[in-house]
Amino acid sequence: MNTHNLPAPCWLDNPDHTAWRLAEAQRLLAFAKASKLPDGFGGLDAKGWLAPGARADTLNTARMTHCFALAHLQGQPGYLAYVEHGVAALRGAMQDATYGGWFAHPGGDTDSGKAAYLHAFVALAASSAVLAGAVDAPALLEDAVQILEAHFWSEEEGALSESFSRGWQLPEPYRGANSNMHAVEAFLALADVTGNHLWLQRALRIAERIIHGHAAANGHRVIEHFDAFWQPLPHYNQERPADPFRPYGTTPGHALEWARLLLHLEASLERAGLGAPGWLVDDASALFDAACLHAWSVDGAEGFVYTLDWADRPMVRARLHWVHAEACAAAAALLQRTGEARYEQWYGRCWGFIANYFIDLVAGSWHHELDAHNQPAGTLWPGKPDLYHAYQALLLPGLPLAPSLASSLAANVTR
Repeated sequence: MNTHNLPAPCWLDNPDHTAWRLAEAQRLLAFAKASKLPDGFGGLDAKGWLAPGARADTLNTARMTHCFALAHLQGQPGYLAYVEHGVAALRGAMQDATYGGWFAHPGGDTDSGKAAYLHAFVALAASSAVLAGAVDAPALLEDAVQILEAHFWSEEEGALSESFSRGWQLPEPYRGANSNMHAVEAFLALADVTGNHLWLQRALRIAERIIHGHAAANGHRVIEHFDAFWQPLPHYNQERPADPFRPYGTTPGHALEWARLLLHLEASLERAGLGAPGWLVDDASALFDAACLHAWSVDGAEGFVYTLDWADRPMVRARLHWVHAEACAAAAALLQRTGEARYEQWYGRCWGFIANYFIDLVAGSWHHELDAHNQPAGTLWPGKPDLYHAYQALLLPGLPLAPSLASSLAANVTR
């Protein structure tokens, strides 16, 4: 893999910016600790409180467990207990003792089914918890890998199936780019923790199908929704354009997230001695460029809009915090990989927007949603339940593109 010297001066090498990133990461961690419930972690409101009767859920629990493991690996004291709390929850009532896999909520016998998106985060949490040395994390990782291989991974398709009924009998006739994107992230971590390069090969097959196949042929706009035969469904959820997980049209934030993951995949393949196709960096750059061209400040206000229609017109004009966090992380990765000054400019621009509009120095954490006029809102993302996107964006610029995030911290690897 070719890497390039960073332009000078560069925020990534600026000690004051590094100190700011790490201090902001600690501020987010301190806020997120309040999400702890007896049976896992739940979502916090805009002031950082758990609502009366708040319920733990598996997605928050997996993401918090992963993030608290990163904090422990950073050397932040006190977080290992939170990691072990998360592992215990994921091995407790959140896990289906009858059929295997994970419910969306503890003891969820009536849950609609088993989702690939959720299980990818359980695998990510388990891999990070193993590196953190959490009790029972190896058993959680073993269970997560077994479920992924037994039910979700399709060798024929080179991707994950989307979801099943509780007993695994009824597959959903749908394939999603979002769940498979997070599978790439989880697979990179699994490759590092298990030493099994098969996970890298699987991640490459996913990326080749969804990005180098479909997105590249669509102007590097990520197609999100497919039928069971991987035929695009361009009108999917047209009547629900603001769906938080399966919105209609294109989601520029996912193009930014994919851009970063392609570079991590390229670096991981090279590190493993497997060789990486040249299209990984080319597609990463094209995804980033398309997202910035079509989604940044396209409606008269700063920031990335949430979704676009197929003519690149803004559909849902809300600005979401995770999109901008991923923009910073992608710009940093592209800057590391190419050394091109334009990524330095985007990196500074996106952090400036986050500092001006998302960071909440009064109530804590970040606003998760802004309206079309960049005022705090809560229509799509009520409260402040998410630590994962912002926290990772604050850590990644100081780390190499490979190994994966937790493994870099465990090995005390810096750029």
